Amino acid sequence: MSLIKKIVNWTDVRVGVREVVEKELTGYLLPRNINSWYSMGSILLFAFALQVVTGMLLLIYYVPDADKAFKSVSTIMNDVPYGWLIRMCHVVGSNMMMLALLFHMLSVLFMGSYKKPRELNWVTGFILFTLVQAISLTGYLLPWSQLSFWATTVATNSASAIPVVGPYLVELLRGSQLVGPPTLGRFFALHVAVIPAVIAALIGAHLFLLKRTGVSTPPFGVQDTGNQWQGESYRYEDHPGGIPFFPDYAFEDMRSIAIYMAIFLAVVFFDPYLFFPTDAFLPANPFATPAHIKPEWYFLANYQTLKLFPNELIGLSLQAVAMTFLALLPFIDRGRERHPLKRRLFMTCSVAGLLLWIGLSIWGHFS
Repeated sequence: MSLIKKIVNWTDVRVGVREVVEKELTGYLLPRNINSWYSMGSILLFAFALQVVTGMLLLIYYVPDADKAFKSVSTIMNDVPYGWLIRMCHVVGSNMMMLALLFHMLSVLFMGSYKKPRELNWVTGFILFTLVQAISLTGYLLPWSQLSFWATTVATNSASAIPVVGPYLVELLRGSQLVGPPTLGRFFALHVAVIPAVIAALIGAHLFLLKRTGVSTPPFGVQDTGNQWQGESYRYEDHPGGIPFFPDYAFEDMRSIAIYMAIFLAVVFFDPYLFFPTDAFLPANPFATPAHIKPEWYFLANYQTLKLFPNELIGLSLQAVAMTFLALLPFIDRGRERHPLKRRLFMTCSVAGLLLWIGLSIWGHFS
């Protein structure tokens, strides 16, 4: 124990570690009525770190070549010690990270935490949501299976409906007229280098904004549920008399991460093929189109929307309008009230939109 104390003292003299701990951990106060939904951010950080680690381990054996990709994935699954576990963790992790991200955004939405002065927090979070979808889409092609090949073909072909630039955009995404080796190379570079770097940078920006504005007080259990920020000058939202982040809320974060891991491992060990349709186990064949190719569950609503309209451009336009509306929500909803039950129009529209998304997803799954 004395050795640890000496090391801490030696480090403190040189970098002031005790001051950092006091400022960022024990002295960092949170609202007393803070709830477990605020742990979703920590869960997402953990999930992203897990994806990075498992992804790097998969890179040791994965070969980004159209003739060897499927075989290398089969080798990882069947021959590499615990390779199946690493791949399953990566696949299940991508789906569960998307689920956690949706819950995080819904909690921010219903607690009104996107309101002034946190518009930039919401915008960076929304961009992160889009990038996580993009990294999932690019990673979908890498196994070079029937499922991944034809799902990518369908997804990239949707861009052709855009007037004037559509065909050029499709060729830019694919690297050629059709999905092939150049597409695999481009998607591999995006998946392992470009998009992760941008995500990491945006996570840093998101956390910086969180630190600068302060944690928003939940609108539950308080008399005044309106937005407390007034005026046009910068003000940090502090919480005098609140609970310290460490150890109080840090243990809440750890408990939430433990629950996440329990669900995660339950899927990995008891139903690992939940996210693997039959075509995921067949090598890609450009000359044999499968009867039914569907995207991952979080794209099913988009997929079904495109099927509802005879013109793909209409479906894409509606989706673009919906996404733009969500991205700009803090600039549209300028009301002071934050409690969801006191925002009847907001609750009606939000619940209706959520039920529509769920309904389209179920329809897309069974159609």
